[in-house]
Amino acid sequence: MSASELRCLLAPVIRRMPWSASVRRDSLFIAAGVPLGLPPLLVLLDIKSFAVLLLLLPFCSDLLTTAQRSRLRTLRDVEVPSRLPADAGWLVRVRSGLTWRQASYHFLVAPLAACGALLLVAAWGAGLAMATIFAWIWVMPFDSPLRSGYGWSTTDGWITAAGVALLLVVPWLVGWLTRADEQAARSLLGPNRAEVLEKRVERLAVSRAGVVDAADAERRRIERDLHDGAQQRLVSLAMNLGLARRTLTDISAEAMQVIVEAHEEAQAAIEDLRDLVRGLHPVVLEDRGLDAALSGIAARSPVPVHLDVDLHGRVAPAVEAVAYFTVSEALANVAKHSMASRVDLTVRRIGNLLHIVIDDDGIGGADPSRGSGLTGLRKRAASVDGTLSVLSPLGGPTTLTVELPCEL
Repeated sequence: MSASELRCLLAPVIRRMPWSASVRRDSLFIAAGVPLGLPPLLVLLDIKSFAVLLLLLPFCSDLLTTAQRSRLRTLRDVEVPSRLPADAGWLVRVRSGLTWRQASYHFLVAPLAACGALLLVAAWGAGLAMATIFAWIWVMPFDSPLRSGYGWSTTDGWITAAGVALLLVVPWLVGWLTRADEQAARSLLGPNRAEVLEKRVERLAVSRAGVVDAADAERRRIERDLHDGAQQRLVSLAMNLGLARRTLTDISAEAMQVIVEAHEEAQAAIEDLRDLVRGLHPVVLEDRGLDAALSGIAARSPVPVHLDVDLHGRVAPAVEAVAYFTVSEALANVAKHSMASRVDLTVRRIGNLLHIVIDDDGIGGADPSRGSGLTGLRKRAASVDGTLSVLSPLGGPTTLTVELPCEL
């Protein structure tokens, strides 16, 4: 066996030697838990004090929890988060499962850990005294059984060996008790898994709302830049080409044909750019709201649309954008695939939910699992915690229902 392999083999043993820093830190940690664990045990042994304790349980539990968290943070670098706010009232604290888990730690785990710590401290002292018996036995009286006269006895040797063994075993017991106490504190003093997941969901909901708002703001910026920049340049170019088309009469037919084609291409580019800007974020949606924006979609639809909108005020801008684009894409799908002759579009605000129902008299058979169109609409609605359902039997009709929260 090489020297490096031997060092790797002995490393765990060396780390648990009585003089190592880790053993000293663990011993200090369990010793600091004694004054926090014994008082609850003494209270439990007194029936009268126990009755009073039940009334003061929320405050006692909080004070002990704060002290235990400080011990873990200072001596173990372990941060146990708090689930309850600092200003939570009596009713919240009593109903909270965290309070009862804290009580189970303070009145069950902590007293047991404190008793174990006292036993291990006593074992430290006994092991040290036994291992050094040859250093202090000479001060014992001559008639003491430990001294056995004026010489050294075999019993003293066995006592020394037992003390050395105890000093080697106690560090491992200290480490085990430290890990057990720390794990129990993490599980009982901090939030449980359900509470951690709940808080994580809350953070994800907030971050998702921020992402949706940022995406909507970016679409507005792109729409504004295109409208105020590229579109204005194209309009100016089309005006100049139109002016040249009307005023330049002394040029060749070939040159005039080039100007005419360029003028028509510029006008077509302006129309395409207007459609693109309208698809990014229509100005009417921001200025006049969802009702007016949906009226524009219904007017441009190839299939006649009967629009019925009752909103009673504006909803969140991001929700308005999702509703607008969902209706726009749904009506485009109806025009492409349904062979419908009529579409009924109903928009209602009921409480904090925006209900959108799109009903056509087409051939039906729409299946979200077979195409990306309806899947994309469902994902768009889910981006703001909304839902989308499709009812489309073969032969029709098709009903698409969307529910969106009015506020994020």
